Amino acid sequence: MTDYYADNHDRSEPTLGDRRQDSHDSRGQAGHRGRGPDQTPGAGIAHERRDERRYLRVKRAFQVKMDDGQVFDGVDLSQGGFAIRSQRPIREGARVQASLLIQAGGAEMTVPVSAECRHCTTGEQGYTAGFEFTDISPGHQELLRRLIRASLSGREMDLEGLMAGEDPQTPRKRGGAGQPQPAQRPPKPLGRYVALFMAIGVLGLVAAATAYRNFMLIEPSFAAVTAPRIDIRAPGPGILQAHDLKAGDRVERDAKLTSVKNVDLESDLILAQAAQSYNSQLIENLQNNIDGGASQVSLANSAKPANGESVSFETVSPEIARARIDQFETARDFQNSRITALEARQSQNEVYSPCHCLVAWALSSSDGTYINESERIMTLIRTGENDIMVEALVHMDDIDRIGPDQQAYISLPNTAGPISARVRSVALDIERQPRAGFPSWVRQQQNVASVLLVPEEPLPADSVGTPVDVRFTETPLVGSAAEWVWQGARSVGQLVGGLVDSVTGANDETPLADSERQAS
Repeated sequence: MTDYYADNHDRSEPTLGDRRQDSHDSRGQAGHRGRGPDQTPGAGIAHERRDERRYLRVKRAFQVKMDDGQVFDGVDLSQGGFAIRSQRPIREGARVQASLLIQAGGAEMTVPVSAECRHCTTGEQGYTAGFEFTDISPGHQELLRRLIRASLSGREMDLEGLMAGEDPQTPRKRGGAGQPQPAQRPPKPLGRYVALFMAIGVLGLVAAATAYRNFMLIEPSFAAVTAPRIDIRAPGPGILQAHDLKAGDRVERDAKLTSVKNVDLESDLILAQAAQSYNSQLIENLQNNIDGGASQVSLANSAKPANGESVSFETVSPEIARARIDQFETARDFQNSRITALEARQSQNEVYSPCHCLVAWALSSSDGTYINESERIMTLIRTGENDIMVEALVHMDDIDRIGPDQQAYISLPNTAGPISARVRSVALDIERQPRAGFPSWVRQQQNVASVLLVPEEPLPADSVGTPVDVRFTETPLVGSAAEWVWQGARSVGQLVGGLVDSVTGANDETPLADSERQAS
């Protein structure tokens, strides 16, 4: 039936400006229900996603066939409705049953719909009526959507295109012709998420180990690698003889280190030897005269020349000469003893090594260095088994938490992994045996106690004097785990830092010489 025409054919038509406004308002009502008439045209389109362009109208050729057989030319088409051109006005609110006749290539497609007239405006070519779909099957709705998207992309859709699974609006590049496009994006690999969670777990573990190490373990005020020290001092004043020893050299037991030349001692020895020879000659001459039966014997008046003066002689009887021989023998024996003492003193000027040691410091012997008695010539350190230990100064507030054989961990610079150690002794003062490698000014701190640690694995001799990081633990299991985790993270950091320095060309700091870091 043709009950969709308006009954009143003489209704007043709006002006051109009103007609344009009514057209926009009516399209807004048909395309976007629930929006106010004061919205600007196209505002809804700007905020729509690509897959939500339901009410965007396209211009394309199609016809609308009503259920009574009348056919109208289409003006525009959208997923929500259509507009037709009519010679007679269409009544607003009229419900119709129609079929959309759409050309797709060389074929014509029919889309049956139910629609309702939302507006009817007049124009130069007649009346334009806008309809909104009230009933359309899902299959026809999808077909209509693909036709509209093909028109928006500038491509003409045919039956083969409709049968293909491709969305024609935004065709994507493909590696080859005819290669099928995957229906959906493949899932991301699980490995990257596993690696991410593992990295987060490792960082959390390192953070927990660092916090436990810094707040739960006992940290000393200062710690360094030490060893028993032997100071070689000058036995007397004199000139230090040449030697080629320097810090870091090893010396064997009883090996000659150097010597001191004492000019005064050598002079005294020469004079004593001369006096001894003089007395021996006097005794020999007197004995020859007495044995020859002489009635008078020439006798020197002194057993020792004084100040280099000439010796005077006198004539005496043999009895007196025999008495003087006894005096000369006594003087000779005294000179012999004096010579022995001077030779003993002179032998002490030859300095020998008391042990298998490492030279920590040596006084230079260039340019005839003069030294006084008891002045230090060299410093040796013992490097035997259980000689190299670690000494730590612990504050008195924490000393009650440390006892003999307690577990501790030592971290040497530029080494991977901690070194386990045991507490040997805890004392308020250092041992009687002086130890090398610990600065004297550090020992002057107040409210600290000295703790000696015996490493479970030997430390290198060249590490004496090196400051180390020490942690005492009361729970060995947890403390060991935290220490190993922290040391591993530090090793990785050092490795990365070394790689960065090698790439950037940065020079490593020159390590301190043993003579500079060795404490006296």
